[in-house]
Amino acid sequence: MTSGADKRLQINDDARAFLGKLGIAPADNDTALWLEALTHGSFGNARDYERLEFLGDRVLGLIVAEWLYELTQSDEGALAQRLNALVSRETCAKVARAIDLGPHIRLGKQARDDGGADSDNILGDVMEALLGASFLTRGLEPTRALVREIWADAVSGRAGRRKHPKSALQEWAAGNRRKMPEYTLIDRSGPDHAARFTVRVSIKGVGEAQAIASSKQEAEKLAAEKFMETYG
Repeated sequence: MTSGADKRLQINDDARAFLGKLGIAPADNDTALWLEALTHGSFGNARDYERLEFLGDRVLGLIVAEWLYELTQSDEGALAQRLNALVSRETCAKVARAIDLGPHIRLGKQARDDGGADSDNILGDVMEALLGASFLTRGLEPTRALVREIWADAVSGRAGRRKHPKSALQEWAAGNRRKMPEYTLIDRSGPDHAARFTVRVSIKGVGEAQAIASSKQEAEKLAAEKFMETYG
């Protein structure tokens, strides 16, 4: 009979089938690493994805930077803008949803009940953790092939092509001889895995706008967009 502890170290059939659709066939001695990549900190006494996310973030950045370098003759500033958009948590989460990653994340009951399986933060983090596990177990070439397959729509789309709202607002302020925008975090609510950030942006003598998002950076971006829509 298999003990409960042993079951926690096994990839179930659904998760194995999910990885198989990505061209990944975990070897028996790699099982624990792939489980780690799929495990959120709320999932009891098990290793979570944070270390693999750290690695996967760097692997993704390298692969996408190389890809953009091949695709375009854009200058460094434009390349950096597109890279930042394509490796952002928002884009990672979109890719994760496109491959139906959410149902395979190992979450504690409360985290799942709170919507953790559809959280941009968690989806983005686990997506990067999977790339970290792929790099460690399969190497750079197969991981590059995987990224180029599942990021293809994002790279061929508009991600990072238009000016970032915060940059646009800063330029607007300078062009209108106004002080630079000031961003203030005015509220943070919810548990870590489903946090909500409320940010206010203001320009003295003009006005202010607020936005709420699952990360401080995204809330700042949305607030800048709202400001431009209102006052720009």
